[in-house]
Amino acid sequence: MAINPWEVDDMRKHSAWIIELLLHLLFPARGRHRSADAPPTPELPDTPTLAIPRVPVEQRLLRGEDVAFLRPYVLTPQERQERRLQRGRRRALWLATDGIEAGPRWIHGMGVGC
Repeated sequence: MAINPWEVDDMRKHSAWIIELLLHLLFPARGRHRSADAPPTPELPDTPTLAIPRVPVEQRLLRGEDVAFLRPYVLTPQERQERRLQRGRRRALWLATDGIEAGPRWIHGMGVGC
């Protein structure tokens, strides 16, 4: 419930609660519930670490014959033509959803006008 003329809740109460919570987490407790000293940690004998032998793996060297020289993004002229035609078909379908006819200009040897 807002108690000020700007109709904004009083945040001092919430801020004090958050700060109090953080102080309880960061600083130790006071009074009789506080532990005097931490219990000593037990001494553990040093145990040797287990060394696992490495399994030899056959390492193949890279050979020049195994590496393709052509970059994967370089297209042949046929691939470029196929992608251009596919892009045109997709554009025609996209425009058809809005009612715009942008299909082929020639159908069975006859010129088609839009």
